[in-house]
Formats: sequence, structure tokens, C-alpha cells
Amino acid sequence: MKWTNTLVPTLREAPADAEIVSHKLLLRAGLIRKLAGGVYTFLPMGLRVLRKVEEIIREELDDAGAVEVLMPALQPRELWEQSGRAETARDVLFRVKDGASREWFLSPTAEEVITSIAANEINSYRQLPKNFYQISTKFRDEIRPRFGLMRAKEFIMKDAYSFDASDEGAMASYRKMYDAYQRIFARCGLKSFPVEADTGVIGGNYSHEFMVPAETGENEVAFCEGCGYAANLEKATSNLPATASDDTGAEVEEFATPGVVTIEALTKAPHQIRANRQVKTLVYIADSKPVLILIRGDDQLNETKFMARTGATAVRPATSEEIVSLLGARAGSLGAVRSVPPHVAIHADLRLKGARGMVTGANKDGFHLRHVSMDRDVQVAHWNDLRTVRAGEPCPKCGLSLKLRRAIEVGHVFKLGTKYSEKLNAQFLDETGNLKPAVMGCYGIGVTRTLQAIIEQGNDADGIIWPVTVAPYQVCLTPLNVAPEGEVMQWAARIYEELRSSGVDVILDDRDERPGVKFKDADLVGFPLRVALGEKGLAKGDVELKPRGGAVQFVKAAEAVESIKTWLKKAMEATSPIHRGKE
Repeated sequence: MKWTNTLVPTLREAPADAEIVSHKLLLRAGLIRKLAGGVYTFLPMGLRVLRKVEEIIREELDDAGAVEVLMPALQPRELWEQSGRAETARDVLFRVKDGASREWFLSPTAEEVITSIAANEINSYRQLPKNFYQISTKFRDEIRPRFGLMRAKEFIMKDAYSFDASDEGAMASYRKMYDAYQRIFARCGLKSFPVEADTGVIGGNYSHEFMVPAETGENEVAFCEGCGYAANLEKATSNLPATASDDTGAEVEEFATPGVVTIEALTKAPHQIRANRQVKTLVYIADSKPVLILIRGDDQLNETKFMARTGATAVRPATSEEIVSLLGARAGSLGAVRSVPPHVAIHADLRLKGARGMVTGANKDGFHLRHVSMDRDVQVAHWNDLRTVRAGEPCPKCGLSLKLRRAIEVGHVFKLGTKYSEKLNAQFLDETGNLKPAVMGCYGIGVTRTLQAIIEQGNDADGIIWPVTVAPYQVCLTPLNVAPEGEVMQWAARIYEELRSSGVDVILDDRDERPGVKFKDADLVGFPLRVALGEKGLAKGDVELKPRGGAVQFVKAAEAVESIKTWLKKAMEATSPIHRGKE
């Protein structure tokens, strides 16, 4: 490709609404342009990277035994009602109506569609296992789209769905995809790591996210350098000891706390009650029903954990009016010992189990209770791990200190079980002739997000540093004098044609621009290897090879093509150390 035949609209400065480095570079390097909030056009350089990422995904999924399909983006509401997600996923669904006022959804994912296909086309264990995947545009109604492709309303995703005859088979399918993901991200040049994860609105009972470390990541991960334990904070646990008992055997006693409405305030004089001796009472509305959630005063509730442990699909903190109506007191004086209506379930964090000598609100403004025993004085209906892990807590597997880091989620694998196959009648006859629901898994990769994560991980002050496997072009051939009959351009044209005939992905910068402009643009876009040809160098028989971020090398012009091919071969091997290459 010649530069003048394509479109590479580079910018010296990023638009003001670009917040993180990868978003800025996507725009400055001319890979994408914004149409509206969360909606982007891919320009030629960006589209080439996108297609290369997609091809890596296809190769690895095909190797893993998955087969490609393409499902509609327009999905009937009835399917989502059958699965139950028309309501639980309502916040992210784009709704459209046809001329007959029938409602449709724009696909955010495709569990419903693929399960309906399996229900109609698979009827025997002899047809299993099967794994179907697609790479297609998805739509999610993000309230606050941000960070470019990281959180967009329209994006490209690879989603795959496995169907097995048994739980053991489903785990084997899960492992194949887990391993394929590791190869995919390695071939994309990403340093990624899997973490235990919550299954969220998709459901299921086993899940891992694939994370790319990045300070700008929206996810926070707890990990242990000793044993390798890693989990999203929505799933992470630790091995903290139980709350120490401070039991005097005394009965619950009410005491005045005028003006004290926070955990912190109760730790001050005159009361001086440590936060770890307090019980924090939170009032939530879960699936339209009020509940009380109890955690230790020095802990923070993890709402995702609460939803996962209870199966709640819609959760929010109660309003001030709802709290007063329910418990007769305002926030800051709440507790679960007195005046709790019988229809209100009490959920407590496991760290409070067996705790005695605690302090909590009296459900009476300006008063608290001391000498509270969780076993004796509180009617807890459900005990679960509901707290958010903190850095420095002991690892649940080996006991060493956990660390926290921010990361970008690029992939997610779920073991779904029979949640969708039961609701959508994806059943098969087993060897004994009995009808059973297929055991499912689902597996997603944010293709556009992966592209941006590569930039977030690979950049410097000059621009993007693409891995050679996904760069828009592997080589940027840069003649410093583009006069058609000149020696420089003649050599450039010869090398360009030889590289193209050898299958090398090369762009010829044939613009009549100053060398400095060309070099800056090549670095900004991030081509892995820049090959410069100038009159002075050619007078010595030399051309200049400059790896992105590396030192200049001089090679003989007559040997340039072989030198370039040798460099590319080594770069490919370095980028994909675990790929089972194809001949």
C-alpha cells in the first residue's frame, strides 16, 4: 500500500475529551474517529489492526474445535423474556420497534439465539460436543461511554457457546477455550493473566476473566505473588481471622450517641469504639424487597458479591424515606437487634459470625447498643462473604499478603451449566434414551477493547508500539526523496515490490514531506520497522533499518529485503512464544 492511496489523518494533539493514553493515540494515529458518544468509525489503519486481531482469534478457535457462525444483531424480545433477561438486562438493552410496533433488541450478546438454534438442531448426544462462535457487532446502552473503545455503545465482540452432554464434558470445553485465550492474547503481544471472576447477569457457576495490567483499567484485581492466586475484587476473598470476641456476658445495653451518625464519629471521644467492634447496618432494596446487610464497621460492602450470593438481579440502596419508614430511624442509628419487621431478611458478612461484644445502632435516632452478640441478639437469615478484600490481607490459598492492581478486562469465560438450555429447551437424548438439557459454556473477547488494550500496554512518548503480529503494516518504507526518476525512489520501489511479492506487509510512504514529518508519523502510528532510504546512505550503498523503539541499523541496499525478512521472523517468534505455528 502506498501512503498517498490510503487515509492516515494523524494529529499532533488529541481531542480534549480523550482521557487515557490509548484513547488519545487511537485518535492521534488516525485509527478511529468519533461519530457520537460511544460510537466510532474505524479508519484504514485501525481496521487493519482489527482484522488481524480477528484473524488470530479465528485461527485459535478453529484449532480448538469451534465452528464459526453469524447470528442476527436484531433479536426478538420474546426470546429474552423466555430466558428471563428481558428484565434483568434491561439497563443495557437497546430497544427498537418495527412498523407493526413489535419490540426488538439489538444484540449485546447471543446466549438466547444460539440456545434456540441448539434446541432446534441438536437432539442426540451423538451430535455433542459442539462449540459455535461469531465475531460481530454488539450494542450496549452504556450510560457513560468513556475511554474510547473501552466502554462503547457499539463494539465488536467474539462470543462463543459450547454445548456438552455432561458436566465433565463442559469442563473439558471450558479448558480448551481457557487455553485458547492464553494463546490469543500472547499472539496479540499482550501480557495478560486470568483471574477468578463473578458471573454477573450472564449467570453460571464458574468463571475467569483475562486481564491486562494497566493503571487506567476499570477493574481492580487481588493477586498473590507467592502462589499465583488472582481474582477480580468482585470475587476475591482472603484468609482474615474471625472477629475477636470481646464478651463480658452482659446484656444488650442502650447508650446515647447524640450527633453520631458515622462509623468514624463513634471511634472518637467520648465513645472511642474501634471500627472493628462496630456492626454497620445497610438497608437495600433487592428485587423490590427491603433487606438488611450487616458488615463490620471497618469493612466495605461489595454489592456484586451480595448479588452473586443471593441471586438478586436488581439491587440499590434504600432511600432515606424508605429507611425511616422501615426501621423508624435515620441512617447512622440503624441496627438489626430491635424493631426489625419480620418480613425483612437479614444478611450478614461471614466476618461477623460468632462475634460478641459488638456495638450497633438502636434503630432510635441518637442511640446505639453495646454488648451485642451476633448469635444471641441478631436473627441472621443468610451468612455470606460480602466484603471487599483489601491489600495486605492474607491470601486464601497460601497466607502471603495480597496485592491489588488495576487492569483491563479483555476476555471472559463462563461455565453456564443448564440455565439457558432448560429455559429455552435445548435438550438431547442421552445413550439411554432419556431427555436431558445440554450443559453450556460461553466465552467472550472484546475485540475492539483488545485492540485498545494493546495500545495501552505498548506506547511511549512518540506514539504506539505495535507487536508485529497485529500492526497495521509491519514495515514502513520511507524514501526521503520521492522524485519518481531519482535513485532513492527507484530503490524504494524495487524493495517495496520485492517485499510485497514475499508476503511482507509493507506501506510505502510516498508523500512529498520532510523526513522529520515522515519519521514522526511512522512512530506515532507505530509501525514495527521503519526502513529509510536517502541519497547520502545510498551513496555508500546503505539503507537504514529502525525498529520501533530500537536503535538504527545500517544494511546494504542489495541485502535490505533479506535483512528485513530476517528481522520480521525474529520479531514474530519473540511475540508468539507459545503459539503452535502453522506451516
